[in-house]
Amino acid sequence: MNIDVSGKVAIVSGSTAGIGLGISQALAACGATVVVIGRESGKVDDALASIRQAVPGADLRGLVADLGTAAGAQTLFAAEPRADILVNNLGIFNDVDFFDAPDSEWARFYEVNVISGVRLARHYTPGMVERGWGRVIFLSSESGVATPADMINYGVTKSANLAVSHGLAKRLAGTGVTVNAVLPGPTFTDGLEQMLKDATQKSGRSARDEADVFVRNARPTSIIQRAANVDEVANLVAYIASPLSSATTGAALRVDGGVVDSMAI
Repeated sequence: MNIDVSGKVAIVSGSTAGIGLGISQALAACGATVVVIGRESGKVDDALASIRQAVPGADLRGLVADLGTAAGAQTLFAAEPRADILVNNLGIFNDVDFFDAPDSEWARFYEVNVISGVRLARHYTPGMVERGWGRVIFLSSESGVATPADMINYGVTKSANLAVSHGLAKRLAGTGVTVNAVLPGPTFTDGLEQMLKDATQKSGRSARDEADVFVRNARPTSIIQRAANVDEVANLVAYIASPLSSATTGAALRVDGGVVDSMAI
């Protein structure tokens, strides 16, 4: 099986680190022109250099913009008028208790985790429809199905990603544009490493080992009993972004290591 997205322009939000960086690298390796976007020029430059080192000859463009804001989205639209593949990966998370999270924190999470992707999809999908081909992928989470008690606001936004992707898939039926959600479970990223920093310092374990302990303790239903690697998520996204996935739309595809204890979503 050859995953080939040559000639396609891929826009990946939140792509300077973690899962977004991994997805950008995977799509570049499959031949796409990838637009790497972040809020800081230094991080964008570092991400571009990292991908080029892993994928010599990668066709990349970098852009500094805060896609969590309407103004940042307009910056992207002006710089990149076309997208064949749109990966809405931008997201934030923390473990603030439900009773400690004010309205402003709920609004911030919804704006970044939900509205940012809605804006981009609303802008880019008409062009995909006109060309008769496109891929829209929302990065949701297993937390959108099994809401964690310690991250309720995050879980709510990830549930919203599922609703948007499923509804938009039906709205675009028959156009050649597919819309899907990918649901990672705990994944070993810089973000997870930072969240577990205090625990790592107390235990003396490596960051990787601490992440696996976290999965076993906080997500005991995990079948693989470890944090996923970024490339394990990125590989699924690359397939969904390709022509090979043309019969897959409106789906919620889990790459959660079996955390959600169900045969269905």
